[in-house]
Amino acid sequence: MPSDRIDGTLRDILHHIDLAAEFAAGLDREAFAADLRAVYAVTRCLEIISEASRRLPEELKARHPAIAWRQMAAAGNVYRHNYEDVAARLVWETVQQALPPLRAVIEDEMARPWPIWPEMQVSPGAPFPVTKLPQLSAISLHSRLPPWPGIR
Repeated sequence: MPSDRIDGTLRDILHHIDLAAEFAAGLDREAFAADLRAVYAVTRCLEIISEASRRLPEELKARHPAIAWRQMAAAGNVYRHNYEDVAARLVWETVQQALPPLRAVIEDEMARPWPIWPEMQVSPGAPFPVTKLPQLSAISLHSRLPPWPGIR
């Protein structure tokens, strides 16, 4: 299981993949393009997926080179700032072509055993897995604390 921060990000991505698929369900490309609510809802899901992907560690992304991580992160800028360039056809294609393999990667990562700290060294047979803790500052410690309940 990934760290709490990474796990939360993976869960956010998975949730919004599922929402995007739900909003587009039962529609073909033309019906989707004609349904302004569906286009807006799915575009918002893609924006959130884009932003969340920026929070994933490079180590995780490197394990899945078939996913277009940079393009995914950059797409969020288009959704937010160049919204006039967002075409329903491209949103539809993203849902149909890019999200299913991304979903598989996210599920794979969520099932993967992760240490609490990425810098952990594990010694077989040790009473607990930490042999080396990272140097912490108040800022880095704060960024690794789980969020307050109900606040992200």
